[in-house]
Amino acid sequence: MAKTKYYDIQPLLKRVPDAHYYMIIGERTNGKTYSILRHCLERYTHFGEEFVYIRRFDEDIKRKRGSEVFKNLIENGEIEKLTKGEWNDVLYYASKFYLMKVDHSDPKNTVVSQKPFGYALSLTSEEHDKSTAYPRVKNIFFEEFLSRHNYLPDEFLSFTSLLSTVIRLRDDVRIFMAGNTINKYAPYFTEMGLVNIKTMKPGTFEVYTYGDSGLKVAVEFSDMPSKEKASNVYFAFNNPKLSMIRGDGAIWEIDVYPHLSKEMRYRPADVIYKYFVVWDDEILQCDIIRLEESAFTFVHRKTTPIREDNENIVYTTEHDHRPNYRRKITKASDRQEEIILWFFKNEKVFYQSNDVGEIMRNYIAWCKRTPIEY
Repeated sequence: MAKTKYYDIQPLLKRVPDAHYYMIIGERTNGKTYSILRHCLERYTHFGEEFVYIRRFDEDIKRKRGSEVFKNLIENGEIEKLTKGEWNDVLYYASKFYLMKVDHSDPKNTVVSQKPFGYALSLTSEEHDKSTAYPRVKNIFFEEFLSRHNYLPDEFLSFTSLLSTVIRLRDDVRIFMAGNTINKYAPYFTEMGLVNIKTMKPGTFEVYTYGDSGLKVAVEFSDMPSKEKASNVYFAFNNPKLSMIRGDGAIWEIDVYPHLSKEMRYRPADVIYKYFVVWDDEILQCDIIRLEESAFTFVHRKTTPIREDNENIVYTTEHDHRPNYRRKITKASDRQEEIILWFFKNEKVFYQSNDVGEIMRNYIAWCKRTPIEY
């Protein structure tokens, strides 16, 4: 069996040494977190650069979970290597990381560094951190920025607000973002203008620039590990949802959604109403179909623009003054929308493909987490 190849951030840093953001996407447990944490620690031991570790929820940085952030580096002796034997462990206390020298023969002789080398912050607590200064922080690491279900309302704004708190007026801070390939239609991709990310292949990287601003974002799709992982024996069920975990060809984790059966084939005359959903630059056409003994909604991609004179409902996250444009499919404002929502509540919605199902799932998740605006 071939030796598993783990991710290393250093080649990307050498290729693109002047980026402000480094986004690394890849399969679970392929070494993204390990390599980035090691880099942050190395920058501290060599140059005194402190770092900030970011997670989405405050629960992710509570004492028990926070104390395990450097667990793998400690077990592999990386702390001792990078500090040349001065330290061999990490203490996590009050949302701060301290270097520590543990005397395993006599724990009473354990020594802890006087000042922290890192800080743990969460997006849910960013309002409470605005008065704190981090003048020596030069590296920021947002781990698991991709999620399938748990994005916060206006999360990108919370993230950039937290960055502003840490960075202040400086321009010498590097931001690392690592995520597993679990959501192809994540809000960060749209908010950051990463237009090609859905078509990137493993082992490639792209650099985005933004006019004359000087902003530079490097995105790397890390190599997929060998298919012959020993752990694959535990996930060998005949279940397509496990393809990404096994690494057997699936790049993005996608659920299996209901498709039309042969008995549900319909003609254009069977469509009694159609509406549209716009999400992440994708347009979905939703056909409400009535057959002799059933009614259902079929969702498929629309490859042409929506006509300006169209009076059918268009759901979009953007505010639009036109009367047929709405924002949330989950909140019916009239009888027509109640009928649309009925099909979702009663599981009478079918999809052209699993990818189309993912687009709709992400849009509905956005509807549920976005507060009502008055």
